[in-house]
Amino acid sequence: QVQLVESGGGSVQAGGSLRLSCAASGYVYNSACIGWFRQAPGKEREGVGVFRTVGGITYADSVKGRFTISRDNAKSTLYLQMNSLKPEDTAMYYCAAARNYDCYSASWSVSVYNYWGQGNQVTVSS
Repeated sequence: QVQLVESGGGSVQAGGSLRLSCAASGYVYNSACIGWFRQAPGKEREGVGVFRTVGGITYADSVKGRFTISRDNAKSTLYLQMNSLKPEDTAMYYCAAARNYDCYSASWSVSVYNYWGQGNQVTVSS
């Protein structure tokens, strides 16, 4: 049973924009935390932005001012709008959700997330 289904992504030149979508089952969508992570080849998975039911949205410093998370509650869908993309944004992007409130204080900790999407590749060329 797939809980998180991602779409979007692709290839774009530096300075361009892309949008990722993450459709979730209702149970998973209403998790304590739901957000986006990414993993570049040879690197650890890192947090990009997370929506927390207590505390709102938090972003990694590397994407602040360029990436925006939004939610469509009627569709149980999370979005990641990525603007002013840079080659260093190239990675596999994952949607993830955490049921445990531990995620409020550990939003960037991969281990607290119970559900993961299949991943979508984003490639930014210079």
